[in-house]
Amino acid sequence: MNKYPELTLAIEDMQAQASIYQPSAFWSEASDQIVKEIGDGGIENFRSLQKPLGFFVPTYGSPANGFSVEQSKALNHWFESHYASAKKPILALDQFLSGYSAALSDYRVLLAADNINKPPYLHTFSESTVGNPIEHWEFNERKFSRSSLNYALGLALLKKHLADAPRTVLEIGGGFGTLGEILSQSGIHDMRYIDVDIPPTSFIAQYYLSEVLGKQNVATFAQTRTSDSIDINALPKASVLASWQIEKLKGKVDLFVNFISFQEMEPHIVSNYLRHVSRLETSWILLRNMREGKQVRKSPNEVGVETPILSDDYLSMLPEYELIERNVFPYGYRTVDGYHSELLLLRRMV
Repeated sequence: MNKYPELTLAIEDMQAQASIYQPSAFWSEASDQIVKEIGDGGIENFRSLQKPLGFFVPTYGSPANGFSVEQSKALNHWFESHYASAKKPILALDQFLSGYSAALSDYRVLLAADNINKPPYLHTFSESTVGNPIEHWEFNERKFSRSSLNYALGLALLKKHLADAPRTVLEIGGGFGTLGEILSQSGIHDMRYIDVDIPPTSFIAQYYLSEVLGKQNVATFAQTRTSDSIDINALPKASVLASWQIEKLKGKVDLFVNFISFQEMEPHIVSNYLRHVSRLETSWILLRNMREGKQVRKSPNEVGVETPILSDDYLSMLPEYELIERNVFPYGYRTVDGYHSELLLLRRMV
């Protein structure tokens, strides 16, 4: 961990905070393992390391599709050795196992759903290769990961309901900063993106955004660490704050986003974060999480949550907001075992 002293400092500071700002049951062991992996493998390779791939760098192929790399290779090899002349089935199997077919499906939905005449503009976005990704898909000479297509689909849904593009966007649990990268290319004038997260993911996000947007455009934990108050209007294009710093944020937010990380927290942690989202008079809220909650409960042999948080729990925690849309198809996803990754769009009531 001494390889990255700012990360060491952030973790030490976190250990002095209230438990609601420390890793949840789901993240407690993973956080230590991620720190070790980026120390050994280098933060410049975080998108090809095992633990990030399992926790916050989503893929369409292995490991997210349930097949290991070895299983995929073995299946391809077996099919090719038994049906060498079946060119089309061989290609189809490879596209399924690699994740290409699923990525193409999401891209097709994006093309059909997005209004290219209003910001945030999504039709010109292309994702950076920072972090050395093991999986990157190219469509129409633009690069995408599962992370960027997930966010792009959510933004396409949002655009159906907004007259004006959001200029100040707050996210909690922003992974490696994908949403900030998309918004930076979206044509929104005076855009501000704020990511609030726990280290080590917050440290990785500020690395990624600094590489993509330039260090001069990103406020880091080291720069804001001793601030008693953080004025949203004084922040640069992108900021990455530690979880407990949300209490110091002052100002108003146009849009709050949480994609696939609230489901990994306990309900009382989510409730606290949403209290601050409301305190900041956020106009719109866009969530994507499992309708039924995280599938796996924590046990001695399983990484999971102690109490799954359900879609309706978010609604009950946000009494100042009205539900505008909830969506699984086409913008969300249904897993092979029947769980629903659902989008919820809420608007603050006047």
